[in-house]
Amino acid sequence: MTLTTEAVLALAPDDASAKAAKGLLAPAKWPTLGYSDDAVWGECQGSGSKPYQTQVDLSGPVFRCSCPSRKFPCKHGLALMLLRAQSDASFTAAAPPPWVAEWIASRRDKAEKKEARAAEPAAAPDPAAAAKRDAQRWKRIEAGVQELARWLDDQTQRGLAALGSEQQQAWGAMAARMVDAQAPGLGQRITQAAELIGAGEGWPARLLDRLGRLQLIVDAVPRRESLSPATLADLRIALGWPQDREGLLADGERISDHWLVLGQCTDERDAKLVERHVWLQGRASGRRALLLDYSHGGRGFDTGWVSGSERAAVLCFYPGHASQRALVAELLADAPASTLPAADATDEWHRMAQQIAANPWQPLLPMVWAEAIPARHGDQWWLRLDAAPQALPMQLATQEAWQLLAHSGGAPLRVFGEWDGEQFAPLTAWGSGAAIGSAPVWTLAGVRT
Repeated sequence: MTLTTEAVLALAPDDASAKAAKGLLAPAKWPTLGYSDDAVWGECQGSGSKPYQTQVDLSGPVFRCSCPSRKFPCKHGLALMLLRAQSDASFTAAAPPPWVAEWIASRRDKAEKKEARAAEPAAAPDPAAAAKRDAQRWKRIEAGVQELARWLDDQTQRGLAALGSEQQQAWGAMAARMVDAQAPGLGQRITQAAELIGAGEGWPARLLDRLGRLQLIVDAVPRRESLSPATLADLRIALGWPQDREGLLADGERISDHWLVLGQCTDERDAKLVERHVWLQGRASGRRALLLDYSHGGRGFDTGWVSGSERAAVLCFYPGHASQRALVAELLADAPASTLPAADATDEWHRMAQQIAANPWQPLLPMVWAEAIPARHGDQWWLRLDAAPQALPMQLATQEAWQLLAHSGGAPLRVFGEWDGEQFAPLTAWGSGAAIGSAPVWTLAGVRT
């Protein structure tokens, strides 16, 4: 991990945590500060008699603190890393104390056991039992899809323009029925479509586009036996069919590369579930990858990623056409810092068109704009592509949008973000002329709700 103030603040779960961490940078608050090749640790004096024991495993980075905060990382972990980035002379090189050494050892032990389990020959699968389970699930999905087909016909016959907020509850009920039919992906798509009802000018056209993609899934389910293996894999993912992790790691497409972290974001799905997107791009392969992780109850994530940094790793990609989602099969030795030139707008549009043609059900597409200027027109924020007469509506909180505009100052930025077919959500920005792989000037902070 390249330890800079910006990189550490990019790990903050929200702006409040980052601000609180900056208030803990006084050396007097840290009677103990130490480091080794593997970890950084410190004791931060709080309101109680005993200081909080804060530690960071640098292989992640992964944080641990004895404070009661449910945020991950907490303000103490962030402050510890900020101190290390800003004043490494304050830290003493030493063997980790027992409370750090035991934690590091337990993490290494778990990792070794996981590797040992992965190396063990898998139990012979029962093809008959697996086929029976698949057949039962397909039967439930077919029944749900038939109901969804009738429902879609009803919506279009009644006319979308007549829909209002009172219909959203009925749409939520249909989404729940898709979950009951073991097709949670359909339920999520219906929920997202319902959010468009009455939302801004031209919403019926946007809603019709979402319903059209649903209809593609409805049409594909009864024809699944005639689909290619890759298209069937795309269909299963669109339906929300769970992927066996161990089977994927054993049989999935693997790519070893130096992966640049293009950007990341966390979305709050409910009071206890947080979803994290980490977007990577291989330096040699040029392949873009999405690491999709979930955190329950404030437990945090196993591995930390820093936007603009680089990690050497082996990724295992999910099956399907132009697959983007991947798992980390193995983290390798630290990679040398490098940069990645950004393609021009035409190249990005071509890449997007190829992705959609390969798999029309992909909900998000990663895009990098070499010359982009944030701007505000009325109540809407836009990202103007300087090299092309185009502007993309931005999905960004007002405070974050003003910060992005301030970094631009009216000059072009190199911007990475997610495109959902209607809006562009910026995640990372570099200064004009800066290459991807250098330190970004702006990263999205906090949890999106």
